[in-house]
Amino acid sequence: MSAVNDTELKSAVFLLTGIPGQDRVHPWISVPFCLMYLISIVGNSIILFIIKTDPSLHEPMYIFLSMLAVTDLGLSISTMPTILGIFLFNSREISLGACFAQLFFIHLFSFTESSVLLLMAYDRFIAICNPLRYASILTPPRIAKMGLVFVLRGVAVIFPLPFLLKHYQYCQVSVLSHSYCINQEVMKMACSDIRANYIYGFFVTISTVGLDSLLILLSYVMILKTVLSIASHTECLRALSTCISHICAFLLFYTPVIGLSVIHRFGKSSSPLLPILIGYIYLVISPVMNPIVYSVKSKHLRARIMRVFVK
Repeated sequence: MSAVNDTELKSAVFLLTGIPGQDRVHPWISVPFCLMYLISIVGNSIILFIIKTDPSLHEPMYIFLSMLAVTDLGLSISTMPTILGIFLFNSREISLGACFAQLFFIHLFSFTESSVLLLMAYDRFIAICNPLRYASILTPPRIAKMGLVFVLRGVAVIFPLPFLLKHYQYCQVSVLSHSYCINQEVMKMACSDIRANYIYGFFVTISTVGLDSLLILLSYVMILKTVLSIASHTECLRALSTCISHICAFLLFYTPVIGLSVIHRFGKSSSPLLPILIGYIYLVISPVMNPIVYSVKSKHLRARIMRVFVK
């Protein structure tokens, strides 16, 4: 019986979908996607290079920014083969093994990015609410330990998902509505009872992205409380201006993540194009915008980047 299941698993494939009804213009649509991937990879790589080679940027805020750049690179590299394969070469087939691997890395980097955004919120909270102890609290060894803990958390909660999906029975050809594999889509293709995967996926989402977003919002409540107690209006605005980049990154990541999760679970009557567009914002546009936002808002980082290109 297990041999039959293994044979069915190896022969079954998923068909990925680009933008429905726009097959003729897929080669043209590939142009902005190629440009966005190029900006994401080059932009995040430059930020990593600048922070690594400039000792004056070896501060907690920039260390967390380098972590964010790594997760953005991971997200871009995880989705790039299938998205560009569809739009450039109309290559829609993906084996179950490749699909499960892509699913693992997409969710791993997504949950890790959520954790990094939480750490960045904690960084802003300490910098504004307890500035005298900022350097003693956020030491490089402590930052490394926090980063390692959150990466291990992501691996621990995502690791069971491919194995849960592997034990389900699939039809020979299943059509996914996205250009990449994610858990919410793949589990719907199973012909078996998916309640265990549904419950576990919901628990994982709540315990990672849900918990992180609540803690980030709580940190900003505390930041606002501290900032509003400052007598000087100029100092108040200056303190808030240090959070603008992080707020933009927070909104770019969490808005499509929450929207996509809600649509997959409750939005059965929504337009089929809506989750596709939200998915592209979440996995393609967010890694592109983060290096741009931080480069524009951070004078020190912008000056170092300009110095490199001037040289």
